[in-house]
Amino acid sequence: MQPISWPVRLTVNRDHTLLTIDYEDGARHTIGSELLRVLTPSAERTGHGNRQVIGGKRGVTIRTVEPVGRYAVRIGFSDGHDTGLYTFDTLHALGADADALFATYEAELAAVDLTRDRPGMAPAPRAAGPAR
Repeated sequence: MQPISWPVRLTVNRDHTLLTIDYEDGARHTIGSELLRVLTPSAERTGHGNRQVIGGKRGVTIRTVEPVGRYAVRIGFSDGHDTGLYTFDTLHALGADADALFATYEAELAAVDLTRDRPGMAPAPRAAGPAR
């Protein structure tokens, strides 16, 4: 795996709904607060091998972004969640594929009968495997 360019600046917009990451190679990623929240790398979502889909986070905003060493940030959200450590690799992956990841998130919500407005959690639907 090729190393990612190093982030040189992380900024949150005035509405606290977007995190922008500027990289030393000139690249820039912008990630919405809802996507960051629902794809949290914390145990709330990743569980013990049972990934969860989180609904009802349409209006969530970013409250804090705190550095953790030289490899990650801890993001605090308006719903009180603040336990996920977002490594720079994770942020890069989220930013590079934000549109596709959001589309997948919306499809998973529909598959488990949740919405962006109705709070709840459900086990993520299993990806379809090869036919047997």
